[in-house]
Amino acid sequence: MNLISTVILIASALSLILILVSFWLPQLSPDYEKLSPYECGFDPLGSARLPFSLRFFLIAILFLLFDLEIALLLPLPWGDQLSNPTLTFMWATSVLALLTLGLIYEWLQGGLEWAE
Repeated sequence: MNLISTVILIASALSLILILVSFWLPQLSPDYEKLSPYECGFDPLGSARLPFSLRFFLIAILFLLFDLEIALLLPLPWGDQLSNPTLTFMWATSVLALLTLGLIYEWLQGGLEWAE
């Protein structure tokens, strides 16, 4: 067997074992005290489930996209073994252009505005 089929076989077997073990474990019924937030022995002052602004979530998603872009494009200058640097430059430019167009679209749609 080659390496890929061995890894797939081990992952499938481990998944099957974990699924079967989960059926044999007892069902736990959590009580209120275990589900409440811990505040140094005091009763909670308010609900831990406060409403969350969707703006923060959208900004976080945009940050993750651009962070991923940097993670993909940062190692390119050290790619000495690349056979065709022009093709790599074209690929990097197209990725940057696509993300820039996405940012402009998000800006024009008002996704980066805090107040309405």
